[in-house]
Amino acid sequence: MENKSGSNNNALKVILGIAVVLLIGTLFYTFNLKNEADETQKQLTEEKALVLKDLNNMAQQYDAAIGENEAANQKLVEARERIESLMDSLKVSENSVRSLWKYKKQFLALQDEMESLMEENTALKASNALLATSLDSTKIQLQDRIVFNDSLLAQNTELATIVEDAAVLSTVGLKGFGVIVRSSGKLIPTERAGRADKIRVCYTVAKNKLVAAGDKEFFVQVLDPKDNVLGLNEQIQFNDEVLNYSLISKFNYESDNLDICEFVEAKGKDFEKGRYIINVFDQNNLVSSSQFELK
Repeated sequence: MENKSGSNNNALKVILGIAVVLLIGTLFYTFNLKNEADETQKQLTEEKALVLKDLNNMAQQYDAAIGENEAANQKLVEARERIESLMDSLKVSENSVRSLWKYKKQFLALQDEMESLMEENTALKASNALLATSLDSTKIQLQDRIVFNDSLLAQNTELATIVEDAAVLSTVGLKGFGVIVRSSGKLIPTERAGRADKIRVCYTVAKNKLVAAGDKEFFVQVLDPKDNVLGLNEQIQFNDEVLNYSLISKFNYESDNLDICEFVEAKGKDFEKGRYIINVFDQNNLVSSSQFELK
C-alpha cells in the first residue's frame, strides 16, 4: 500500500511539473506575441507617416506646378485633389498591413501619374513659351506699324488737354478786410471786429485770351474763425461734391483784366475776433484763397 501511495505522489509531482512548464511556456509565448504585436504596430505607424510625408511632398510639387501657370492645368488640379483625398483617408485609416499596402499601391499609382503629368506640363510650358515669344514678336511688329499714329494721337490729346486746362479764368490780388459803412455810403477799412459792419472781398479777374467773353460767375466762400460760412450760406452740388458759398459773384468778362469787389455781412450781430478765410471757386474748382484777421 505504501508503494502504491508513493507511486501516486510521484505521478502527481510529474503532472504538476509538466503543468508549470506549460504555464511558463504559455506566458513566455504570450509575452513574445505582445512584443511582436507592439513592434509591428510601431513599424506600421512609421510606415504610415512615411507614406503621408511622400504624399505631402507630391502635393507640394503639384502646388508649385499649378502656381507657375496663370491658368491652372485642370489635370494637375484634379491630381492634386486626389492626393489630398488620399491623405485625409490615410490619416483616419486603421494601422494594419493590409490597409497600409492598399494605400501604398494607390501612392505608387499616383506617383506614376505625377511623372506623366509633370512631363506633359513641362512640354505645355515650353509650347506656351514659344507661343508667347511668337505673339510678342507679332505685337512688336504691330506696334511698329501704329507707333506714328499713336504718337500723333498722344500729341493731339495732350494739346487738347493743355488748351482745355488753360481756358479757365483765374484771379489775382484776392484780399478781404472789415469795413465801416457810413450813412453817406463811404467805406472805412478797419481791423476791429466790433466796429466792422461788413467784410469786403476784392479780387482781379486775370485776362485770358483762351476764354470766350461773356457772363461769368464765381462762388465766394468766407469762413469765420469758427469755420462758419458767412453770407447766404447756401449749397450747390457739382456731381458728388457739395459747395457751401457766401455769395455768387457775377460779372461780364470782356477778355481783359476786371476788378471786382463784393460784400459779406456778419452771421450774427457782430463779427468774431480771429482769422477769416476767403475762397473763390469756379464751379467746384478752387481758383484762389486768402486770409485776414479781425482783432
